[in-house]
Amino acid sequence: MAADPRALHQKASEETLISLLQLDPAPMDNASVYDKELPPLPEEALQSSNHSISASTSTLGLSGSGRGPIYYLSRIQRYSSYTFTFFAGIHLANTSIFPLVYQSVPYSEPFLVMARELYQTHLTEPLLVALPVAAHVASGAAIRLLRRHQNLKRYGGGTPGVWALHRKDSSTPSGSRHNTRIWPTLSYVSVSGYAFAGLLTSHVAVNRILPLVVDGDSSNVGLQFVSHGFARHPLLPWVAYTLLLSVGVGHMVWGYAKWLNVAPPVNWRSTTVEKQLRKRRRRTWWRIHGVSAAVTILWAAGGLGIVARAGPAEGWLATVYDNMYHAVWQ
Repeated sequence: MAADPRALHQKASEETLISLLQLDPAPMDNASVYDKELPPLPEEALQSSNHSISASTSTLGLSGSGRGPIYYLSRIQRYSSYTFTFFAGIHLANTSIFPLVYQSVPYSEPFLVMARELYQTHLTEPLLVALPVAAHVASGAAIRLLRRHQNLKRYGGGTPGVWALHRKDSSTPSGSRHNTRIWPTLSYVSVSGYAFAGLLTSHVAVNRILPLVVDGDSSNVGLQFVSHGFARHPLLPWVAYTLLLSVGVGHMVWGYAKWLNVAPPVNWRSTTVEKQLRKRRRRTWWRIHGVSAAVTILWAAGGLGIVARAGPAEGWLATVYDNMYHAVWQ
């Protein structure tokens, strides 16, 4: 008895559907592509075209034009980093370059006091430091959540049976190799950014918030306050500032390399097959690491080499600093 052609066709169609549903979504690593929205699903495109006809002036480019929330969040993340770079450059000069030039904390202290008039007023501190950092971290986290939502909608919960199939396959040893990647790839820039946010928060808490809570004023806090902390409690400041410099500088250098589209893709070692392209990406990878190491060494030479080794404060200022640090290490 001959087999029913319709049954064979139906079985082949089901196998094709399952193989398509098991495609592994690969998040985009290139910064210029990363800014763009994923193409809309067919039903989304139909709804978008109908909505744009009835209310074309109220869409604000959020449907059908390729400029959705991720586009604007990427711009916020990019330009907030430019704003924070202004503060970081001034801080590099005050905490490293001037101490290296004068080889003295007391001679370098006036430059820090003068620079505070630029970035530590009631207006400029939120605009140049607090808001850019908060916007940068929040927009980066929002982009990851939106990318996850898009991947889940296309490869997971938005398609009937896919997420259940994924859970079933991932629970077996043979299917674990085909897990659907819902979360975007977590790159070094992202990991170092979240770590830098935590380290920067602790740095601000000790050098900016702690004096306000204990003494009611932070005008006495400067390079000598940091030197006093290294002299009184050497282990924790050395660990904290070493991590802050290495992680922070690495994040900023690699972040700018990504904005300028010179950083290699996240998984370039496993995805680059062509020999010459692999060699160029390896050289670029080493150059970016070289720039990061050079800036870190420069900052550490003044900050850890001069300021950290200047010794404790004396007189009434030592008593003030001891009271502040005692609130942390009591």
